Amino acid sequence: MAERLQKFLARAGIASRRKAEEYIAQGRVQVDGRPVAQMGLTIDPERQQVTFDGQPVLPPSRKLTVLLNKPAGYVTTMADPQGRPIVTSLINEPGLRLFPVGRLDLDTEGALLLTNDGELAQNILHPSRQINRTYHATVKGRPNREALQQLRRGIMLEGRRTWPARIRELRRNQESTTLEVIIHEGRKRQVRKMFAAINHPVLQLKRVAYGGLRLGSLPTGRYRRLSPEDLQLLFRPGNK
Repeated sequence: MAERLQKFLARAGIASRRKAEEYIAQGRVQVDGRPVAQMGLTIDPERQQVTFDGQPVLPPSRKLTVLLNKPAGYVTTMADPQGRPIVTSLINEPGLRLFPVGRLDLDTEGALLLTNDGELAQNILHPSRQINRTYHATVKGRPNREALQQLRRGIMLEGRRTWPARIRELRRNQESTTLEVIIHEGRKRQVRKMFAAINHPVLQLKRVAYGGLRLGSLPTGRYRRLSPEDLQLLFRPGNK
């Protein structure tokens, strides 16, 4: 059955549909041996051969999504020119090519989804879904009520106002404060930039939940396969 090339790449687990479009524009995708650099091409996967970076692309035999407790020091890309460890090296699912859904900074730990279901990834990342991300952030010093209210109201970052964050204090000592922070935006290094803006830089950051799906007691560096019920939790608001 004919389908758009970017949809086929997403369904085959190469990346989300949006990222697949970037790969096409970069000339990394070939159809029947010829590079494709324009959007909208329709293909018949049963009759045409598609390759990505020279490797054949086949439809997945089964869809799989996992929740990984990402360690600090791992990058959330499929490869790294600097030779740093990549999160996919922690996944052992022979015959399946899983890719990260979104990203976590190098130094940030915690909940990261990986999947070979491009349509699901697109659904999770689409801004209209507004899926909550819950973090535990340990910041320098002791932010006062007014500083935190700025983040709760939304602040200007790089020319755009952030959506209001939900914040509650978990614990504090003389040197630092640990807070639960809930946002639904996915801007790069957003939590770190928010606290830097109120002069309380982040010392440690861990994502503990997507929507109603929590990391729980999953050990660092380990992952678990997600059931259909788990996937439904992704789209629930979580901490109300």
